[in-house]
Amino acid sequence: MKSIDLANLICEVIDEKKGYDIVKIAVTKLTTLCDYFIVASGNSTANVKAIAEHLEEKLSKDEIEVKRMEGQAEGRWIAMDYGDVIVHIFNDETRQFYHLENFWEKGVHTKFEPKK
Repeated sequence: MKSIDLANLICEVIDEKKGYDIVKIAVTKLTTLCDYFIVASGNSTANVKAIAEHLEEKLSKDEIEVKRMEGQAEGRWIAMDYGDVIVHIFNDETRQFYHLENFWEKGVHTKFEPKK
């Protein structure tokens, strides 16, 4: 699967579990770390954990496995490494504190708009 297709799929799956303010950041020209960062919010630590669990389960069914995951115990910021796509799921307070989007401000930011 191409990294852009994986990034778009991840955005859709996050939206299914009520993730919001989902932003896809293309960083291919800025780093060799990955092609895309996905940044999203959950409305509570329980929601952040549920989004991450849903994402892991849903992608695993398509044989797309998370390579590494951090932060699931606390649920304030969960990072999930899918190789070419790295996902960051925050609660609101933690997202505002770190404001990861500003760190990658030179990347191409695309706000996810759910299909109606």
